[in-house]
Amino acid sequence: MPLRERINTGLKEAMREKDAIRLSTLRLINAAIKDQDINARAKGNADGVDDSEVLAILGKMVKQRQESARAYEEGGRLELAEKELNEIKVIEDFLPRQLSEEEVAKAVDEAVAEVGADSIRDMGKVMGLLKSRYTGQMDFGSVGPAVKARLG
Repeated sequence: MPLRERINTGLKEAMREKDAIRLSTLRLINAAIKDQDINARAKGNADGVDDSEVLAILGKMVKQRQESARAYEEGGRLELAEKELNEIKVIEDFLPRQLSEEEVAKAVDEAVAEVGADSIRDMGKVMGLLKSRYTGQMDFGSVGPAVKARLG
């Protein structure tokens, strides 16, 4: 089932179950997807965004909420931090399973070998390959330094 369809099904279920947190989070997800659809159409892509781009949107939403939760915790606003963490749980229901550190290391090694990377100048090619295959499955903020260390 396509990701958009899963999100819309989840939205309908949340309405039926009167799950306010899940419902509001799924509405935010739909709004973010529609916003990117509009941008894609403006650039000439009549179909809007595909599943890989939806995964990137969801990943970005999780990262934003993690940063917000951290800021709220530091500011002593625990109820707002808890709200952000609850939204993360809902968003993660639609993301693929995160790869373990060993799986990430193996994926980096495979990408380096496939691209034929031998220096730091090839980092962009390696990261591009990883992003095309593993969007939503790994944190590219932490993968970047690992690729750099592997090529350096």
